Amino acid sequence: MMLILEEYFKNYPARKKVAEFLFENGLSVKRGRIYLRSVEVPISELARIIGVNRKIVYHTIEYIEKTHPLKLIFERLDPLPSLINVAPLMGWEVLEVELEKEMYLDGFSEILLMLNKKDIRVIEIFSRNLREEPTKLYVIIDGTLPADVFVRVKEIQGFKKLILRTPERDKERYVCNYCEVRYCPKRILMERIAANQSQ
Repeated sequence: MMLILEEYFKNYPARKKVAEFLFENGLSVKRGRIYLRSVEVPISELARIIGVNRKIVYHTIEYIEKTHPLKLIFERLDPLPSLINVAPLMGWEVLEVELEKEMYLDGFSEILLMLNKKDIRVIEIFSRNLREEPTKLYVIIDGTLPADVFVRVKEIQGFKKLILRTPERDKERYVCNYCEVRYCPKRILMERIAANQSQ
């Protein structure tokens, strides 16, 4: 997609910046306006967030609507809701695995097979394999990941990096140079408050 934007907006860097923002956030362009699903997004607020003036946003909308291939893409954009940021608060963990592009499908299937063999319930899977971005797989699991699975993920074909979002702080001891654990301090605080109230 970024190559398409590069081609159509190569002479318009400010408009390209607007188009990239719209694409990355799933904002559609219809009838001269910008929408988040069916909710119209104010142009002035959008311009402020992107860091351009309102005229640039209007020119971008106009350009998209008169360029048929862009119009076909942008009128169909839709944001994808995800539980990634909410998961640790719910007591779930998120595996964010960066993979080599050539090994993407092998790595993806190995991770799912590994989780299946351990009877780990998967709540949500989200993945991106665009040419211009790092290839990533996000897997939200119900509960927490057994330590041996956490360690084995690093051994899959095409593995580059692992980020584990978790409500458990003790997983930090399994970190290597290619891993990172982001535990949820709010979840830990909520558990402490609940424990104190029950005493």
